[in-house]
Amino acid sequence: MRQGSMKVLIQLTSILLCTFAVTARRLAVNPTFDVRSYGANADGVTDNSQAFLGAWKAACSSIGDVKLLIPPGNYFLNPVKFYGPCPNVSTLTVYQEGVITASTDLSLYQSGNDWIEFGYVEGLRLTGGGTFDGQGSVSWSYDQCPVEKHCNVLPTSVKFVHLNDTIVYGMRSINPKFFHIAVLQCQNFKAMAIHIEAPEDSPNTDGIHIERSSDVTIHDAIISTGDDCISIGQGNTNVLISRINCGPGHGISIGSLGKYPNEEDVRNVVVKDSKISNTMNGVRIKTWQNSPSSSSVADITFENILMSNVQNPIIIDQTYCPDKLCDGDLVPSRVSISDVYFKAINGTSASQVAVTLNCSPGIPCQNITLQDILLTYVGGKPSSAFCAYANARFFAPMLPLPCN
Repeated sequence: MRQGSMKVLIQLTSILLCTFAVTARRLAVNPTFDVRSYGANADGVTDNSQAFLGAWKAACSSIGDVKLLIPPGNYFLNPVKFYGPCPNVSTLTVYQEGVITASTDLSLYQSGNDWIEFGYVEGLRLTGGGTFDGQGSVSWSYDQCPVEKHCNVLPTSVKFVHLNDTIVYGMRSINPKFFHIAVLQCQNFKAMAIHIEAPEDSPNTDGIHIERSSDVTIHDAIISTGDDCISIGQGNTNVLISRINCGPGHGISIGSLGKYPNEEDVRNVVVKDSKISNTMNGVRIKTWQNSPSSSSVADITFENILMSNVQNPIIIDQTYCPDKLCDGDLVPSRVSISDVYFKAINGTSASQVAVTLNCSPGIPCQNITLQDILLTYVGGKPSSAFCAYANARFFAPMLPLPCN
C-alpha cells in the first residue's frame, strides 16, 4: 500500500473513532430510561410500581441530563415514591406521554402517604402532556374532613416535596381522591400549561396546594374542581400566580391559615391576570377562628382579575370555621393581615355583597387597599360591601360603594 493511501486510511480511522467516542459519550451523559425496559405494561391493569421505580433508580444513578420515558398507554400504579438524591444528575426529565391510573384500594395508602411523590431532587422536569387519573370518585364518600376537624385525609394525587429547581409543563390531573397537586417545602418551583379537572361537588379536591415553599411561579393553567383552584397555605414567600382560568371551584385562596400551632408567615404573594368563573369565591384570604398560635399575612396583591358570576368575588374571612368545627369558645383569629392590595378587579357577583372584609376583632386588618373595582350584582340590585375590623382605603372607580 502506498504511503499516501496509508495516511488517508489512518485519518479516516481516527475520524471514525472520534465520532464513535463522541456519540458514546453523549449517550452516556444524556441517557433515556424507558419504563417498558424495566417491565412496565400499559394494559391499565398490571401494577407498574416496581417497573417505574426500577427505571427511576437507574435514571437517578446516572449522570448528566437524564430522561425517564413513559410512552403512550395506560399504566396502573399503586402508591410510589420517586425520591433522590441523584448526586450526578444535572436534570432528570420525566417525559410522560401516557395515562397513569391510581388504585382505588384505600388500604394501600398508609397513613400520611399519597399516591405519587417526587422528593429530594434538584433539577426535576415533568413534561410530555400525560395524565394522572386519581380515580377519586370511588373514595369521595369516605372524606370526612368537611365535617370533622381532626380527620384522616385521603391521598393527594401528585406531591412535590423538598425539591429545588423544578419545572412542570403540560401536566394533566383528573379526579383525585384529595388534592390534585401539592407543593411542599420546595424552592424555585415553576408550573405552566397545567390542566386540572374534577366535578364541582368533589370534596377537598384543591387544584394546586402550596405550603412552606419559596419562589414559586404558576401560570397558564386551566382548573375546574370541587374546592380551591389554588390554595396558598402557611410558610410561603415569593409566590406568583398568573393567567389562571379558574372555575368551577372555590376560587384562589390564601389559607386556610391558623388551624395548627406554630404556623409560619405568608409573605409576598401576587395573583394577577386571571379569570374566575362560576365559583363559590373569587380571591380570598381565610383564617380560622380560635387559632392556637400567632402568625401573619403581608404584602399580598390581587390584580387584573375578571370575575364572572362569582359568589364572593373579594373576601377576607377571619371567622373561618366550616360546619362548626372549631373547639370551645370562638376566640378571635390570631393571624394578622396587612398590606393587601386589590386592584383592577371587574365583572359580576352572584351575591349582592360583592366585597367582604371580615377581619379579626382581636387583630384588625391593616392597610387594605381597594382600587379600580367594578363588580355588579347579577340580580339587578346595586352591589354592596361589608367591612368589620378592617383598616381599609378605597380609590375610585369603586363599585360597590365603599363601606365604613
